[in-house]
Amino acid sequence: MTGKHWEHFPHEADMGVRGIGNSKEEAFEQAAIAMSAVITDPTKISDVERVEISCAAPDDELLLVDWLNALIYEMATRKWLFSRFEVHIKDHALTARAWGEPMDTGKHQPAVEIKGATYTALRVAQESNGEWVAQCVVDV
Repeated sequence: MTGKHWEHFPHEADMGVRGIGNSKEEAFEQAAIAMSAVITDPTKISDVERVEISCAAPDDELLLVDWLNALIYEMATRKWLFSRFEVHIKDHALTARAWGEPMDTGKHQPAVEIKGATYTALRVAQESNGEWVAQCVVDV
């Protein structure tokens, strides 16, 4: 067909991130690493400086979204990437430390920019084997 027309094309703009750990905190830490891995290889990010992050939400699922969005905010405003995380959760309040460095396009070769964590496929739960899973889809 030539001339004026429209068509559909495949577009997969989103990416699921999942963290798995022996505790809820470990699962949140691993979800953050998974999110960093959407942008670049986390092993290329040096943990030269620490940032403190805190957030709270009415339940674990909303807390995961708030946690990841707080990291996205820090990455966007500081122009930083993070590779190591230490998370503490008590009564749906999260305090964390994130270690990273300023983004260097030559070193990190960022693939995409993450716009935000979403409620799509949102799940925080302890599995029957005792492991915790924390997951959601991030908009890229």
